[in-house]
Amino acid sequence: MAIDFSVIAPPAYLEAFVGQHPARVHHVAAQHVLSDESYRDFFRREAERGAEIIVDNGVFELGHALPAADLVKAARAVEAREIILPDVMRDGPATLKVSERAAREIHALAGTDFRLCAVLHAEDDEEWKRTYDALVSSDHVGAIALPASRRPAPEGQLCRTRWAATRYLAERGLVEDRIVYRLLGLGRTGHLELIEQRAHAWIASVDGAAPVILGAMGVALLPDGPYEKPSTPRIERLGPIPENRFELIRHNIAVVRHAAGSTVQISGGRS
Repeated sequence: MAIDFSVIAPPAYLEAFVGQHPARVHHVAAQHVLSDESYRDFFRREAERGAEIIVDNGVFELGHALPAADLVKAARAVEAREIILPDVMRDGPATLKVSERAAREIHALAGTDFRLCAVLHAEDDEEWKRTYDALVSSDHVGAIALPASRRPAPEGQLCRTRWAATRYLAERGLVEDRIVYRLLGLGRTGHLELIEQRAHAWIASVDGAAPVILGAMGVALLPDGPYEKPSTPRIERLGPIPENRFELIRHNIAVVRHAAGSTVQISGGRS
């Protein structure tokens, strides 16, 4: 089975690293869509080529989610099919509250034009189970995103170990056919997690900036591991990438796609 991988890169490097052949799935930052014409035009072209565009709410980069009206505006600008609803890190009840409010506002503005994706956050495993049950029983949720496992945690802890969470859902028959399931970001085991996750045919996509950031720093991803990630800047603070690192970044992207079982290639500029 294959999981589609959406490369996250600074706006200046979309042509070099982000374009897809064939065009499949892109996770797109709403704030860049609204503020950067070239970014907006790039992803609109990808949508016209057949890509499924998912507009993210901005909370990871900005520290707060954009208002519903801005998310709808961004989604329309790039012909998106899906909007990721606002979320609150590690807080299931708060995430349910803000996502439900945003869903009502989006429906008031756009009807059912967009699939709505809720992010599954929780402080502990019981909260994780309650939050998951609430999401799959909600009329407004058409997709669920599982955040990356970023810190060491007990192997079986659902709220901290994503591969334990997906195994739990599969083994207990809790995967809902009407829901699209996504992974948000590469976690503490990087691309190696995807080798295990691709056994779940119901996982549609994953996004990540790690292959770009690490490649820009001169760090190569190894197909069979180990995965050792040094301290890295956030993607928005990466700065100019030397051209002599471009091939390493493309190598890293290919390694992640191979781990995910994807045969998608980078299209666009090769400079």
